[in-house]
Amino acid sequence: MSALLELDGLSKHFGGVVAVDECSFTVSAGTISGLIGPNGSGKTTLFNLITGYLPADSGQLHFAGRLRRRPNPGALYRAGLARTFQQARVFPQLTLVENLAAASDAPWRALFRIRVSNAERAQALELLEEFGLAAHADSKAAELSYGQRKLLEFATVLMSRPKLVLLDEPTAGVNPVMIETMERHIRSQHEAGLTFLIVEHDMGLVMRLCDPIVVLDRGSKIAEGPAADVQRDPAVLDAYLGA
Repeated sequence: MSALLELDGLSKHFGGVVAVDECSFTVSAGTISGLIGPNGSGKTTLFNLITGYLPADSGQLHFAGRLRRRPNPGALYRAGLARTFQQARVFPQLTLVENLAAASDAPWRALFRIRVSNAERAQALELLEEFGLAAHADSKAAELSYGQRKLLEFATVLMSRPKLVLLDEPTAGVNPVMIETMERHIRSQHEAGLTFLIVEHDMGLVMRLCDPIVVLDRGSKIAEGPAADVQRDPAVLDAYLGA
């Protein structure tokens, strides 16, 4: 499998704190890769470096075969890299269809227009149907439950037809039924050809879903490989038991 995302020595410091320390790994096209580690290990900071929300202090990032010298969220989004956040980011005063339409090109467009084209509405309704949200299509996102907002955010990132989706704790704060629903949608999109990199604290979900798995501790990669190998790695066990 070819590498869709390549990190080479990415580092980030906040004052004297090393948040990410010379992190290197690849995400191959067609995989569901996992990124795990104890609280404070640098996972979300690394996501922010990959997606251009934070500048790296050093290191390189390649995406879709190109070196991204100054990664920024808009350029990466247009190139096919999309993400979700720990706390679902939706526009609460827009309808679900308007939320998806705003994401069809770039999310910032929602600040300037909410007009929805016929093509955008058709694509949005198809996704809302797939995610079980079609009945709320013309309701405001503010009326959704927390779990439904997580599903809506997942659906919005698909509007741009990305190559790679980074999911930041997609099941955090949701009930077991919603966890099963989220897993089903990830598997369905993966079968359709989408590549994923997932940060998740639900180890059962990670071990079922992800291969390979990258483990961070204190900003450094300490393990990488299939779930069975990662589970037995002494460095991983020490990191979690000592956290």
